[in-house]
Amino acid sequence: MKSRYSLVVLPGDGIGIEVVDAALKALDVVRETSGVEFDLETIDCGGHYYADHGVEWPDGSFEKCREADAILLGAVGHEIDGKPVFTEPGKPYPTSQLAGYAQVIGNRNKLDLYANVRPVKLYRGVRHKVHGKLMQVWQPSQVDYVVVRENTEDAYTGETHDIPPTKGGPGRETPIRITEARTRRIVRYAFELARRRAEERSGTPGDRAPSVTCVEKSNIIGAHRYFREIFQDVGEREYPDIKRDTAYFDAFCMWQVRNPEWFDVVVAPNLVGDVISDLGSSTQGGMGVAAGGNIGDKHGMFEPIHGSAPKHAGQDKANPIATILALRMLLDWLGHQQADQRLVDAGARMEAAVEAVLKAGDTLTYDLAADGKGASCSACADAVVRAMSEKVRA
Repeated sequence: MKSRYSLVVLPGDGIGIEVVDAALKALDVVRETSGVEFDLETIDCGGHYYADHGVEWPDGSFEKCREADAILLGAVGHEIDGKPVFTEPGKPYPTSQLAGYAQVIGNRNKLDLYANVRPVKLYRGVRHKVHGKLMQVWQPSQVDYVVVRENTEDAYTGETHDIPPTKGGPGRETPIRITEARTRRIVRYAFELARRRAEERSGTPGDRAPSVTCVEKSNIIGAHRYFREIFQDVGEREYPDIKRDTAYFDAFCMWQVRNPEWFDVVVAPNLVGDVISDLGSSTQGGMGVAAGGNIGDKHGMFEPIHGSAPKHAGQDKANPIATILALRMLLDWLGHQQADQRLVDAGARMEAAVEAVLKAGDTLTYDLAADGKGASCSACADAVVRAMSEKVRA
């Protein structure tokens, strides 16, 4: 157990800068009340940095990410005159990318952050984004599962090839790559997470048996069929005590909206996991409360799932809750990684404070407020800070 932890902070672009500043107020409470010190290295980066400097961040930035105990990312994506900023071919990448690639995809690949972990949880006081006169309003306990998405392969390898005339070209194709080693480790991650969630629920009103659902399109895509086969093999051989199930991607999209209470941990290939985790956010109140972690065996990077939202930047109106919950995930992951219960407990208090603010409802931002107006980003964050301090005193 360490006395100090190093965190790299990547505010990025747009509202990312504002919500990260808001979340760091909550980290100050952790510092003041837990006896843990944090050394923060804030790195200017993203699309606006590329527009000014021709590179996405200063030299040595990746090395600082690699050496840090954890990374907090805001959001990347910058616009000039309403047009997204892309990198120029060959500067610094062989093909143009949306500026911010280095912070997101670059860190995922170089640090081997193979598990993209997306909790889908509806808190009391939050209205979900699925509406209709016949829609039954869910209870918070009915929307509480985690999507675990393989984060390094499938259709997201970045590889695109020209198709020659002899094979039906001209045209281009992108391979779907599913490998045994990477599939086994993400499947094991999902089963281990289900076991841990069951232990944390034990004895609570929400106590239920752990389960893992594999979601893919194996009836059409051969690579996904391989993913499912490995899932079944790992589950049968290594986790016979944990219930397992499978679902086709398209059917699951219906079920996760209609019956979210069916799911505990969901594991999926990269593209499928990307879609279902974003769809799940609609059942928890939208992107303003959706947090995620990019996690490997040695490194972790945590972020709100919303984008940089340039049209809302600088207005102090963005919802900071997703970033605060991302910081809560960071503390929990780092606490378990370092066997430091202080961090785990601090993360739990942070989430409890968020729950209290959401339930109270008087400092919700515009995306959650009933009148569509709401409190400012800073006011919402300040309410969480006050609630955290009250939890400590209690």
